[in-house]
Amino acid sequence: MPCDEIVSLYYFGDSLTACLVFAGGDITVVREDPQPGEDRIEIVGSVDVGISAARWSPDEELLAITTKADTVVFMSRGFEGIMDVTMTAEDLKASTHVSVGWGKKETQFKGRGAKAMRDPTMPEKVDEGVLSPNDEGGATITWRGDGAYVAINTIQHGTRRLIRVYSREGVLDSVSEPVDNLEGALSWRPAGNLMAGIQRLTDRIDVIFFERNGLRHGQFSLRLAPEDNSFGKRIDLAWNSDSTVLAVILEDRVQFWTMGNYHWYLKQEVASKRAFANSLAWHPEKALRMILADSETITTIEYIFSVARSSTAPPHDYGAVAVVDGKNLKLTPLRFANVPPPMAHHEVSVVENVIDVAFNADTSSMAVLHQGGVSLYDWKISATICADPTLVGHLQQHQMHDMDSGYIHLNIAFDKDGNVVTLARGINGKFTAFFCYFDNSAEMITGERPFGTGSVRSLSSFERDGKTYPFVQSPSGDLQSLTVADSGNFLSHCGFPSFMPWVELVQFGEDVIAFGLSPNGHIYANSRCLAKNCTSFLVTPAHLIFTTTTHMLKFVHITDVESLEVPNDEPEKDERCRALERGSRLVTAMPTALSLVLQMPRGNLETIWPRAMVLTGIRKLIDEKNYKRAFAHCRTQRVDMNLLYDYKPEQFLANVGLFIDQVKKITYIDLFLSSLRYILSHLWRRFPC
Repeated sequence: MPCDEIVSLYYFGDSLTACLVFAGGDITVVREDPQPGEDRIEIVGSVDVGISAARWSPDEELLAITTKADTVVFMSRGFEGIMDVTMTAEDLKASTHVSVGWGKKETQFKGRGAKAMRDPTMPEKVDEGVLSPNDEGGATITWRGDGAYVAINTIQHGTRRLIRVYSREGVLDSVSEPVDNLEGALSWRPAGNLMAGIQRLTDRIDVIFFERNGLRHGQFSLRLAPEDNSFGKRIDLAWNSDSTVLAVILEDRVQFWTMGNYHWYLKQEVASKRAFANSLAWHPEKALRMILADSETITTIEYIFSVARSSTAPPHDYGAVAVVDGKNLKLTPLRFANVPPPMAHHEVSVVENVIDVAFNADTSSMAVLHQGGVSLYDWKISATICADPTLVGHLQQHQMHDMDSGYIHLNIAFDKDGNVVTLARGINGKFTAFFCYFDNSAEMITGERPFGTGSVRSLSSFERDGKTYPFVQSPSGDLQSLTVADSGNFLSHCGFPSFMPWVELVQFGEDVIAFGLSPNGHIYANSRCLAKNCTSFLVTPAHLIFTTTTHMLKFVHITDVESLEVPNDEPEKDERCRALERGSRLVTAMPTALSLVLQMPRGNLETIWPRAMVLTGIRKLIDEKNYKRAFAHCRTQRVDMNLLYDYKPEQFLANVGLFIDQVKKITYIDLFLSSLRYILSHLWRRFPC
């Protein structure tokens, strides 16, 4: 029909068949490879009154349909009717929500002390379910991740929005409590604990959550400009397959939100000059891959979760970590202050939503890539001070290239001369690296380096001889330096078998070793596979540190690639292995402080002092003849004091006077002597006095 539209499009990979459900009432299948006696296009069913919404269950066995006659129809994979349920006002009786009249004027006490006597567990105002002026009157269907329940969001007799939850057998389980200005968007988190909806108020737009029993359970506000809060623009929601990211689909952009420590972070925003029209689909297996379509293009995007950390090489291992939250950048030098998220030691406001963050080698500068361009900050941080970051310069996108060229900036890094390098992808699929230079008077572009279509995928940087070197990775896993002065590609030997989303490089002597982690958990040193159960990793000058699916923390001493030794899962026998809490991920390492910071699944941080890092740090201090700090670490970390002598006996005997001068306190010297076992006779013969 001329006014018809598609309300559901689903593709069955096992039978090579697409199912289309039309608003006019027809249910049509399109067979990619029809068998003898089958039509390529066939109408398998029809609903005379018309269809308002339809959704297949996650197991592809049930089709839930809401009709324009306020009925719910459950159909099997073979399009046979299983259950037909009518949605009536009597469904409200299924709710067990209790209302005692709070919020009505006739039940409110307005005398002296009313505020002090008010029950803090009860809201000041109870919603009555007033419809939003922006409501289009449509219906929305969403299934729980296990397919046991389905939620349907419809308007009840033109008076209020109502969310009904049905079991798989079509039995009404619950209905939602009244919510003013509730709109039609609804998405059930696959984990099953929450359903996300939209509430549009006069001054803001909230994403609100419901439990299966229909009660509200928290909310957060979308950070939109006042003109974006206006009525008339539809908003849709979509959870990814592992329940970690909520996509908020607006008319001209898509926002991706994550939650940690009960705070919602705006991690990324994809903007477009053309309307998206609710065209986003998450991959059912690859959790962070999606298809995004506007009126002219279809784009496949895949994100990764990464940590924006500063150098892990002493003496600049301040543990600086940047957390992206929309236009807010949360910065914490974890070596000085372990501030738990969502709080931070410093907060920087950026003009546009942040895309990526990079630190230089000595953590004195920070570059922020955002949707408006690039901003450079100075950050005075040392062993004694940690000042607020100050803005040095700002480079807008139109200064870097013609905005009509359609470049999408992906990553940012520093080069060895202090320039800022960004990697951008054009609308033709070609990648370009832009070199941006900031001085005291103006900002300028020092050059750009184009790449072929699909020739690179990511930009990152590593430290070599105290300087930062940018490099790119191709889809095949090859690494290529971006430094112009380099003759040839000194990273040609660091190639991986395939593209690695997470890559870190470390200098070993005159050589460079590349460590990469694949999406399926395989960690590589150049082309050698070290382990197949890695969940996160980082690199210090002395160690490769990684976590495993068996909840172990492992240390691999940096040597040449063929000599790298991965310890077994024996924490009781090997100091290079340690048990962790389930789901822990590495954040940063601070070898100077001998500590390591991990993030737990809920979002909280934990600092630990692994034995392998402690012993490595103590040995380094002994090499430097810094016996004072070495003794302090042995004392606080309960390390056998014999290490101070056993590691380098001749050096210790030649510097006993230096040791006493550094330690000074008699009680500390007594503690050291009382801890020794078999060198007292040597000391007595050498120093009889």
